Amino acid sequence: MSVKLLRTPTAGQHHQPLLQLVPGLLLVLLSCSASASTVVTHLPGFDGPLPFYLETGYVGVEEETGTELFYYFAESERSPGTDPVILWLTGGARCSGFTGFAFEVGPVKYVLAPYTGGLPQLVHNPLSWTKMASIIFLDSPACSGFSYARDPKGCDVGDYSSSLQVQRFLNKWFTDHPQYLSNPFYLGGESYAGKVIPLMAQYISQGTEKRDQPLINLKGYLIGNPVADPKFDTNFRVEGAHGFGIVSDQIYEAAMKNCKGNYVIPQNQLCAEVLETVDSLISEIADGHVLYKKCDFTTPKPIDDATRRKFLLEESIEPNDAPGRPTVDCFTYGYYLAYFWMNNKMTRDALGIKWGTVGEWVRCNKEFPYTHDMPSSILYHLNLTTRGYRALVYSGDHDLLVPQLSTQAWIRSLNFSIIDDWRAWHLDGQAAGFTVAYANNLTFATVKGGGHTAPEYQPEESFAMARRWLDNEPL
Repeated sequence: MSVKLLRTPTAGQHHQPLLQLVPGLLLVLLSCSASASTVVTHLPGFDGPLPFYLETGYVGVEEETGTELFYYFAESERSPGTDPVILWLTGGARCSGFTGFAFEVGPVKYVLAPYTGGLPQLVHNPLSWTKMASIIFLDSPACSGFSYARDPKGCDVGDYSSSLQVQRFLNKWFTDHPQYLSNPFYLGGESYAGKVIPLMAQYISQGTEKRDQPLINLKGYLIGNPVADPKFDTNFRVEGAHGFGIVSDQIYEAAMKNCKGNYVIPQNQLCAEVLETVDSLISEIADGHVLYKKCDFTTPKPIDDATRRKFLLEESIEPNDAPGRPTVDCFTYGYYLAYFWMNNKMTRDALGIKWGTVGEWVRCNKEFPYTHDMPSSILYHLNLTTRGYRALVYSGDHDLLVPQLSTQAWIRSLNFSIIDDWRAWHLDGQAAGFTVAYANNLTFATVKGGGHTAPEYQPEESFAMARRWLDNEPL
């Protein structure tokens, strides 16, 4: 494998973005290094060398706007020559693939200790899915995480355009990494990524049928708490809230009577009023996991330009520069730590981040437009599974953002016959969730106690589920 190391400025050098200094030079530098990669052996805050192979890098996906997608590739710790390769995408849209790397299914996790400045600490995740698969964690769509575009217009993407960019990314990545072409390949992801993954799989399968090079060995996809279609996702929030005891019988009956099953767009005033009541009640709880405390999801960020300059020039931001600090026992505290770790100069150097491309890293970037131009993914699920691709759809059963009720409903709408009826699946002699297997290689499973997203809340159960499915064993 050819490796090109990209070095960011050392401690004494000025970190003002190149765009403000020598824009012409920046264009030359970036266009010359569109497939640059770095082998990472140590990470700041991680004690000792990494116990797994990690590569980071950029792949150019659109020449006109100079769009490059950034990735983290963690090789399987089991048998990289034969284990599956998974492209892992995070929701948002526009949340960094680092979310998957450090919070969902990846090989590291943060030590959840009160932040007092400096570098947060990382440790190896013993329940990483890289124990049975090699995983590419991708900052997609464009301008998420460390992905960038020289022309700001390159950040303006949507479901279809970003999915085509992912296909281009994979074609180039596998061209540069031909040793993994024969491995089984899967697309995986959570939340909004679950909506576009079937579209991406469609593009990849069409490329294979046309004998495009490289021939990616697509076997299927696995998606958790996936967005699919508002007719299902939004409608079942009301029923889910009633089932969790958040909405009373009377309010639920009023909603059914006045909305007549359509909770997406109220058709009359009485429906609008009862849905307002439902929304108000849901706002009292954490809808990502109804049993957890409500915590601050706000991305901490510097409060003025002077602070921004300081964080670019010094080692890290002082904690009082970051509003919206959750308490250590909050589910979101790790996200808070990630902000300081990612905006530390040593981290940028270790990851091989191109100087001048991304100033401030935020986990979920809401600054750029994103077009939700694909109304539903259900037809893509139908097309892929009937053509033989495997699919695992799973839901944390305490999620009210995308309730498992809605996921079950759109799966039933496919009208596939059941080949293994609803039953518990087990871990250590206990029910870890419930599952049903359909014809056309489609499996649905719940993860007991899981939220949005399941591996973040129930890593042990999610690990067992994924390992069995990837190894073609029954759950």
